Formats: sequence, structure tokens, C-alpha cells
Amino acid sequence: MSFQARSLEDELVEAIDEEGIGPRDDPKNRSKILAGEFWWDKELAKKIWCFGTETTGPNMVVDMCKGVQYLNEIKDSVVVGFQWASKEGSLAEENIRGICFEVCDVVLHADAIHTCSGQVIPIAKRVIYASQLTAKSRLLEPVYLVEIQAPDQALGGMYSILNQKHGHVFEEMQMPGIPLYNTKPYLHVVESFRFSSTLRAATSGQAFP
Repeated sequence: MSFQARSLEDELVEAIDEEGIGPRDDPKNRSKILAGEFWWDKELAKKIWCFGTETTGPNMVVDMCKGVQYLNEIKDSVVVGFQWASKEGSLAEENIRGICFEVCDVVLHADAIHTCSGQVIPIAKRVIYASQLTAKSRLLEPVYLVEIQAPDQALGGMYSILNQKHGHVFEEMQMPGIPLYNTKPYLHVVESFRFSSTLRAATSGQAFP
């Protein structure tokens, strides 16, 4: 069994997250979207076996095999192995994200006992791990999207705390009709503990996350 792992396009990952594309879509409609918006080959787009983690996440398995007979006999077992591996990635045993696993080749044993689920599932998991490691995978740090409402005089204290917490502000807008600003930063999960109480203390209770 030979797999190759590659990154999914960031826009496609977002579309899957937002349920714009998923396993419940009509395959023909899904292939049109993938071909039209993400430049996928139409025939390849029809050969998506599954999504994951939990059957809906932004990872997938795609059949790239040519001329392999009886592939459908092990498809379900490969999918189970993929779902298992996608929950416990090869780098940190955490959920994986944004990976397309291409099934490049499969050689099936003539004896059916060697193609049962008990044989295929652990093999599929190990092959997926190997393809991850050879594809230069990287770790992703989880972040929160935070919204903070604060008056002008509290912005200095708010930004001071965000800098201490390594937050990244990507939007700041004054709210119409009232003297408050709505600020949207990304905050690393590890830095989020006691964030609300620290922010309120630094702004005399004027900032509200």
C-alpha cells in the first residue's frame, strides 16, 4: 500500500470547516466546485473516499490508483485506518488538519484472509503516518478568536495585556452611535487562562471580552 500526503489549499480547508464542501454533497456538484474554485482535476475530485477527522473534518483520502482490481474490498478498512490516524497524528498524537492523502498504489494478497479489516486497518494507519512524516508535516498551535468591547480610554490597557499575552489584533472598529471600540485579536490558547480577569484589572473593568 502506497500513499502520498500533500497539503490542502487554505481556502479549501476553510470551505470544509464552514461546510461549503463535505461528505454529504452530491459528488458531481462537489467535483464541479473543486474544479471551478480550487483547480482540481474533475475526475480526481470524484474519487474522494472520505473526509476526516470524524468524517467531516478538513482532511481527505483520494483514490489515485489506476488499474488496481478489487480496491473496493479494502476501501472501508482504509477509511477506518485513516479516521484512526487523523485523530492521533504522527507528530504529537493530536488531530491533523489540512492534509490530502492520495492512495497511489495497492497490491492485494491473493488470499482473502490477508485483506480482512484486521489486517488492512493497522497497515493503513502506519502508511498514513509514514506519508505524513515524509511530507514535512508541521505543528499548528491552537488559537482563539476574541472580541473585546472597550472605550477609547481603556484601549491602552487592553493593548498592553494583549502584547503580554502575545495576541495579534487584526481588526479594530468604533461601534456606530456609541463611544466603544470593537477589537478582534487572535489569542493563543495557552495564553488564554485568566485573560478576562487580567484584562478587566488592567482597564478598571472597562474592557469586556
